[in-house]
Amino acid sequence: MRKLKNEELDRLSLEDYQNSPKLKVVIVLDNIRSMHNIGAAFRTSDAFRVQEILLTGISATPPHREIHKTALGATDSVKWSYWQETKEALEALRSQGYELLAIEQAEQSQSLTDFQPIQDKSYAFIFGNEVFGVEEAAMQMVDSTLEIPQYGTKHSLNVSVSVGVVLWDFFSKARSNDLFSPDAQAGNIGSGQQSG
Repeated sequence: MRKLKNEELDRLSLEDYQNSPKLKVVIVLDNIRSMHNIGAAFRTSDAFRVQEILLTGISATPPHREIHKTALGATDSVKWSYWQETKEALEALRSQGYELLAIEQAEQSQSLTDFQPIQDKSYAFIFGNEVFGVEEAAMQMVDSTLEIPQYGTKHSLNVSVSVGVVLWDFFSKARSNDLFSPDAQAGNIGSGQQSG
């Protein structure tokens, strides 16, 4: 078996990517302290054509060398905005009809395996700080919480791993249920500081 060369991978150009259909998904990075985690979230968001990343609070923003190490250029393809307060970002998302889903261990969390995306619904997945999780004020605003099932001795996953698991799960379900529509168009969320 032969590995494919880069030129055989049929990757989109930056312009084609920006004009391509996106998942009806936004991710919110709530006070993420590690720039490597932020960069990894950008790279994963590029892979699954996420509409936008909202960075909040202490989360660093591009351009930054430490983010670039793991993003590998995805900060140029994935739309992003910065919000000082997570609450303001969530209010903007709610006003545009997004369902707000915290990825968190909480009372009455729904297992990610049981979550089924609904046609024509837009989703915002909120990922919290590496130590404290999703901030309490944000938890009071979400529509529900999704929990990634775990069966080992640890009780949490790295935030960038959680982003990958949730986006892959959503992408897989959207593709198998014909929810990944070529008519979906990405739009700006609101008045946060916009990317370049």
